[in-house]
Amino acid sequence: MVFNTKFGTEDVSPYQVHSRREILSLLRAMQERGQLVSMQSNGGAEAVVTSVLEVDEDEGTVIIDRAPSNLVNQRILESDNVSFETVLDNIRIMFFSDTVSECVYEDLPALCIPVPITLIRLQRREHYRVPTPVVNPLRCTIRIPADEASGTAAATVIVTLKDISGGGIGIIDEKKQLDSTVGKVYKECRIDLPGSSPLVVDLQIRNSHELSLTSGKSIRKLGCMFVKPPLAMQAAVQRYITKLERERNARATGMS
Repeated sequence: MVFNTKFGTEDVSPYQVHSRREILSLLRAMQERGQLVSMQSNGGAEAVVTSVLEVDEDEGTVIIDRAPSNLVNQRILESDNVSFETVLDNIRIMFFSDTVSECVYEDLPALCIPVPITLIRLQRREHYRVPTPVVNPLRCTIRIPADEASGTAAATVIVTLKDISGGGIGIIDEKKQLDSTVGKVYKECRIDLPGSSPLVVDLQIRNSHELSLTSGKSIRKLGCMFVKPPLAMQAAVQRYITKLERERNARATGMS
């Protein structure tokens, strides 16, 4: 399953919750804590902050607070794809509904959706991710194979690293030359790390974000996962991350 929001495109299949009991428990936690929830419709064109007012297991419904604007509420009611997003215990929670109806809660108008069949719970990162230097940035060389069907010739793209972790890298594709489809794998990519031989590894696209610069130019950040990285490579990446952290800590304490 691929989920689209203002945060980008992410493959969230591994994080789907199917247990009705667990889904109800998470929804009730949002209600009891008065958690703020972002409600989006029309592909994110309409976004308002709301909250879960009540979870009715017997009726199979979730009552949501209305938007302040009647016009926005009408658009939400007419939408067949409404998404909800919040953070609970530092974990990103998302759920969706293709049906929103009007109801009354404590003598006030509200919105109502069916209890979602599935829910997305995005856990915190397994790997600590650190930003890479802006001065003398790291580069990654990616080969795009030829496509005989479309007549596209092979190409080589050099991109800048935005961040790095033991599990992957974030890269900036300024010219949007790469296929950003989640799950796309690029073979034998070369990452140039200072103090190390070039690292060669397959990269899989895991998420995509459109970024706007102050100049108005649009660029793309891609989150890439290392595919079966060799142990020697993992060790080299960890050494580099440790080095970056030491340098950052030294600057913070005025020792450099």
